Amino acid sequence: MSAKLTLTSVAVLHAVANGARHGFEIIDVCGAPGGTVYPALTRLERDGFLSSDWEDVEVARRERRPPRRYYQITPSGARTLNQALSRMHAMALVKAPRVRRSER
Repeated sequence: MSAKLTLTSVAVLHAVANGARHGFEIIDVCGAPGGTVYPALTRLERDGFLSSDWEDVEVARRERRPPRRYYQITPSGARTLNQALSRMHAMALVKAPRVRRSER
């Protein structure tokens, strides 16, 4: 499956692929707001690019915080991420003409 991903989705997949596991870590790595990252996580999981598991409630209680949802990239997600990164790399190699300022 060759999916077209938004830049946010690529950033989220890339963050998870590189070890960011829960929402706040992913937000920190991406630099995008939670209102952007969490919907992307939901879509990526729905589309089979990520999977997730909730941590044990007792672990969270001992650390006096809510339970975290931990994400991991799926094989399909890794393939899709690599395809997206290849496309982005190819686009970066294309030299685009400079935009000229309009004369007033």
